[in-house]
Amino acid sequence: MKRQAVIIGGGPAGLAAALRLREKGIRDILILEREHFPGGILRQCIHDGFGLTRFGESLSGPEYAQRFIDRVRAENIEIITDCTVLDVSPEKVVTAVGKACGLLRVEAQAVLLTMGCRERTRGALATPGTRPAGVYTAGVAQAYMNLQNIMVGKEVVILGSGDIGLIMARRLTLEGAHVKGVFEVQPYPSGLPRNIEQCLNDYGIPLHLSHTVVEIRGRDRLSSVVVAACDERFRPIPGTEEEILCDTLILSVGLIPENELSLAAGVRLDPRTRGAFVDEFCQTEVPGVFAAGNVLHVHDLVDFVSLEAESLADSAAEYLLEGSLPLCGLEVVAGANVGHVIPQRFSGARSFTLSLRVRTPLRNVSVVLRQNGQEILRKKMRKALPAEMIQLPVKAEKLSAEGNLEVSVE
Repeated sequence: MKRQAVIIGGGPAGLAAALRLREKGIRDILILEREHFPGGILRQCIHDGFGLTRFGESLSGPEYAQRFIDRVRAENIEIITDCTVLDVSPEKVVTAVGKACGLLRVEAQAVLLTMGCRERTRGALATPGTRPAGVYTAGVAQAYMNLQNIMVGKEVVILGSGDIGLIMARRLTLEGAHVKGVFEVQPYPSGLPRNIEQCLNDYGIPLHLSHTVVEIRGRDRLSSVVVAACDERFRPIPGTEEEILCDTLILSVGLIPENELSLAAGVRLDPRTRGAFVDEFCQTEVPGVFAAGNVLHVHDLVDFVSLEAESLADSAAEYLLEGSLPLCGLEVVAGANVGHVIPQRFSGARSFTLSLRVRTPLRNVSVVLRQNGQEILRKKMRKALPAEMIQLPVKAEKLSAEGNLEVSVE
């Protein structure tokens, strides 16, 4: 089977990319989705707050996803669900297996990687202790409660202040559980300020910064956890240990882009984002292979995922119709106080948008762009938080065709 464009992942990024490709005149599109239904993580996010940027109104996760699903079906774009992609070769041959399609091999002119991300687990933290029931990642607990109507526990401790963990603190409280506290190893919360306010402060749930879980106790079911204060190097401080009785521990300790297929395709990953190295066209170092959404770098708002996927689709359509994209031989360098920046390469001939995150919370700072030692752009900000992605449009007329671009926050 041959296709113009194969999209791996039917979440918000994949659906938005497919619709934009169709608008650009690309007719031969195939979406491969491993779940029973398209929509990705949005299906279990029943809280509102989605769509404020993309649609100008507040929607729940399922409502946001359904708008794209309805349009994809109206356009007769083919989606194969219950279909797991096993391999993507550097020659853009996609191998998948599914209940409905059997073993499927598709030769694609362009492959769009929109697989999203996965949660970091207890195993990644290497937390000492026993292995009882009652330890869940925040997303798994959310799926149990919102999709399967299963209550995960009554006395709850949450480790990590990621957005899903904060939202689950509120969700558990509304369902009658007692959330004893949220413990964050960093000296600042990692979730959005609005979620700190709406999910913790509004419900009187305490947030303990510079604290972590140092031991998990219990035989068949979790009985307690031991928490301790941490120093500036995130090491537990002896003598600060405290045992907290609980039957459930929720882990909200970060997300990791789902990039096993990217590696199979020969895509090089950025150790800062754990996503692909891409240019201003969202194209990886393998020609014709593109990436966008949480598989590229973790976003704080799904609206930005959709907008980035639509930008990817614009570039992928140009690649399919023209046969190639302009060469991007210049690098974007993360300077002072910048944790990571997307894209990592640019051509210098076109306008594009930079996405970046700061390392630590900062106030009254400026995002500064310099090329060849000359300042070309400065944006003042009252505050910059690691939880909030900064997006900065860069106009082509400000760029030079020579010299790398350095991005700093100072």
